[in-house]
Amino acid sequence: MKVMLVGGGAREHALAWKLSQSPKVEEIFAVPGNAGTALLGENLPLSTSDISGLIQAAEERRVDLVVVGPEAPLASGLVDELKSRGIPAFGPSKKAAEIESSKVFAKELMQKNGIPCARSKSFLSFEEAETYLKSQSAPIVVKADGLAGGKGSIVASSLGEALEALSRIMRDKIFGSAGDRVLIEEYLQGKEASFFAFADGENLTPMIPACDYKRALDGDQGPNTGGMGGYSPSEFFTPQLSAQVMEKIMRPTLEALEGEGRPYKGVLYAGLMITAEGPKVLEFNCRFGDPETQVTLPLLHTDLVDIIQAVLDNRLKGVKIEWSSEFCVGVVLASGGYPGSYRTGFPIGGLDSLDRDVLVFHAGTRREEGKVVTSGGRVLTVVARGKNLAEARAKAYSNVERINFEGCFYRRDIALRI
Repeated sequence: MKVMLVGGGAREHALAWKLSQSPKVEEIFAVPGNAGTALLGENLPLSTSDISGLIQAAEERRVDLVVVGPEAPLASGLVDELKSRGIPAFGPSKKAAEIESSKVFAKELMQKNGIPCARSKSFLSFEEAETYLKSQSAPIVVKADGLAGGKGSIVASSLGEALEALSRIMRDKIFGSAGDRVLIEEYLQGKEASFFAFADGENLTPMIPACDYKRALDGDQGPNTGGMGGYSPSEFFTPQLSAQVMEKIMRPTLEALEGEGRPYKGVLYAGLMITAEGPKVLEFNCRFGDPETQVTLPLLHTDLVDIIQAVLDNRLKGVKIEWSSEFCVGVVLASGGYPGSYRTGFPIGGLDSLDRDVLVFHAGTRREEGKVVTSGGRVLTVVARGKNLAEARAKAYSNVERINFEGCFYRRDIALRI
């Protein structure tokens, strides 16, 4: 098979790494890819937003499968366009992807179908949102309705902070048109976890749960990011809790989408808060997570291509998916200033000094004059496996310390004190 992988982050490098292990895969094209995916196949210099260019590339190279990593091309209807040309594509349709591309749509779907989630109200008018917000108490959550690269949900610890967030989203347009509409949502307390399931439109098979760290700094301080690290599995996520999430959240959501004429195929990802009242949905995403993919795929024993083909052929129910009993910890190395402004083009040292069994998934990297240099905010995810979380964590950080580039920073509390 020839496989085209859309995306250029560490999630896509992890997907390329896993796909390359399949005896069915002969060639991988990554669009646009990074210095890591270039070691596994050919990078194609196209934008993930160039739908016609992506389709043309798939047709010219006669690919047998397209795997879409990021949410934006899914929300733009890339899968629909590929399928209309007879090219198999893994990921939900544009209508099904609205579960992520519109937080208001997702919230209304959950409320209509009794799926547990935080109470909220949506607003198109800044003045109405401001008036409502002034009648609430903190902490409180302000969310941009549309896609914002994982940074559109702001947890405000005071009303002043919430009002500032509202102004930045709706007036300053820090997330562009994604902030034309906002959700103001109650703050949920508990343990946060990411829950993933493969879906073929009718059936769901859960993946192992993971936890990620969204704030930039230790102790969950600093601004929201796309994710600064994670671990899997979550020790507190018992088989009983997993069964409850499947019964109360995942299956009803799949059925609700089917009922709306939006059958869902791909990976359905629920960001959860495990509250005293049970699990509640913080948000849904329409794809593999980042950085969760980097800490779950290394534990997957089953051929990923077999799973993808079962999803596309509506026969997921008959596939047994097997996982390792190990634990996995991933630490993201980022450019100084991320998620704000940052400089790039710095050589990355130490990549050849790492332990053989440690994985490094590239994100914001490119090859320049024979050297790997930084080219983005999140640069690398260093991933280690172990017989328990403590062992995996110690191994990951031991290797993180061997990597260096100007401005490099990372959280030092990933998988600590779980």
